[in-house]
Amino acid sequence: MYKFDVKKTADDVIEWVRDLFEKTASPSTKVVIGISGGKDSSVAAAVCVAALGKERVIGVLMPQGEQHDIDCARLLCSHLGIQSYEINVGETVAAELKAVGEKLELTDQARINTPARIRMTTLYAVGACVGGRVCNTCNASEDYVGYSTKYGDAAGDFSPLSDLTVTEVIAIGDELGLPYELTHKTPIDGLCGKTDEENLGFTYAMLDKYIRGEITLDDQPEIRDHIERLHRANLHKLRLMPKFEFTPEK
Repeated sequence: MYKFDVKKTADDVIEWVRDLFEKTASPSTKVVIGISGGKDSSVAAAVCVAALGKERVIGVLMPQGEQHDIDCARLLCSHLGIQSYEINVGETVAAELKAVGEKLELTDQARINTPARIRMTTLYAVGACVGGRVCNTCNASEDYVGYSTKYGDAAGDFSPLSDLTVTEVIAIGDELGLPYELTHKTPIDGLCGKTDEENLGFTYAMLDKYIRGEITLDDQPEIRDHIERLHRANLHKLRLMPKFEFTPEK
């Protein structure tokens, strides 16, 4: 039977971040993390603060024009006591889509994924200014079904949560004492106006149990097959770019 020790896992991931920076970074290297106000960025930021101290974590809030839940992102930064910058990407997104739209017919995929990629560009620009490494905030549940944008929120320099399901990430957030309204906030991508679960067609609770082998979903084959189709279709997001391997003649 699958068991999850939240305290041990929280301690382990904090130690992993601390050890990673001790071995691969300088004492002044900072963490740069996009703060949406949702569970993933909140928990990832809290883990980094616990590992490195609040002085080495910088939160970047990136509303696209008006963001109805921006106060949640501000609450997280205030709760953790981290320095933060608010950089509105609305004009940049609009300019990019306008430029592309003058040459091509814009698709929904372009409209939804472009903001995520511009946000990641913004994080790396901040990182270049402050000497920081960008923290990826994806979790195992989203990664399994490809619920992320390649070279957008799926990018980063290190990933503390990508082996943990949504259920486990929430538990760690609670363990670290984050505000309930952040860790248990209904997940929404902020791009197309729907919740994650509305977009996916199943709940994270169901997906998490399936991933951990607690259920097989044999009694709901349509959902099981849908999950596996998404998984197969999005494996390219989890793998290195395919490359031609040249073998020089001897």
